[in-house]
Amino acid sequence: MSVGLVLVSHSARLAEGARELVEQVVQGSVPVAAVGGAEDGSLGTNALAIVSAVESLAAAAGVGAVLVLMDLGSAVLSAETALEQLSDEARGRTRMVDAPFVEGAVAAGVEASLGSDADAVAAAAEAARGQPKLA
Repeated sequence: MSVGLVLVSHSARLAEGARELVEQVVQGSVPVAAVGGAEDGSLGTNALAIVSAVESLAAAAGVGAVLVLMDLGSAVLSAETALEQLSDEARGRTRMVDAPFVEGAVAAGVEASLGSDADAVAAAAEAARGQPKLA
């Protein structure tokens, strides 16, 4: 079973850009959904759009778990609200990951592309927090 990723940002362009980056790095081998912006297209987050993305990935063939990565604080609140609205089955296979948004998404994507389980994928995303950008 594979691990899918839902990338939640206040900006639709940032969410789509992060999705594009992950998909290019893993050559499309990991299911990734981008959720960004408010309903009216402004900056913000939309819990219902997060629910839809999680349910879509959770229902996809071969996806055993869904990890949600968020960019800023209120995206966390929206993701928490979304998880409360999921079916019990989808909620049981979904979790939020406390990781840097872009670096964590890429690290999670790479780990998921290796066939790792949700714990290993989440750990890779979280470990991206401690990686220096300059040596």
